[in-house]
Amino acid sequence: MDTLHTDASTHGLRHYYNRLAAHLQSGVSDSLLYLVARLGIASIFFLSGRTKVEGLLSITPSTYELFQTEFALPLVSPWLAAHLATYAEHLFPLLLVLGLFTRLSALALLGMTTVIEVFVYPDAWPTHLSWAGLLLLLVARGAGGWSLDRLWRLR
Repeated sequence: MDTLHTDASTHGLRHYYNRLAAHLQSGVSDSLLYLVARLGIASIFFLSGRTKVEGLLSITPSTYELFQTEFALPLVSPWLAAHLATYAEHLFPLLLVLGLFTRLSALALLGMTTVIEVFVYPDAWPTHLSWAGLLLLLVARGAGGWSLDRLWRLR
């Protein structure tokens, strides 16, 4: 008899949980989820890029120093790495905010995340994994309905 009672209460609990889940799912559109993902990950990279410049896009001497010492990458000169990273951290987040060339932009930032994880901060994998989760969503699913990609019929 206890087994029947447990099964019935479990079934009832599952029913209420599923109703709650359906209600929450209907209240949040996919377009909103993709927009939040785009804005969230864009802000991380854009704000990082802003720490590397003065004015609009003048790379600071401390940025060059950072890429020569702490961010030293194999096979790429510190000067080139500083420029590529700084401009990427400005361009791709801007495109993500607009929802324009979203998959390409997210893929570029995912590549950058991989380089940071492997060569610069390997112990920061929990942070990089959270970035990768947002970026992979955008690579796989695109920008969502509230985007220039959708307006211009870009996949």
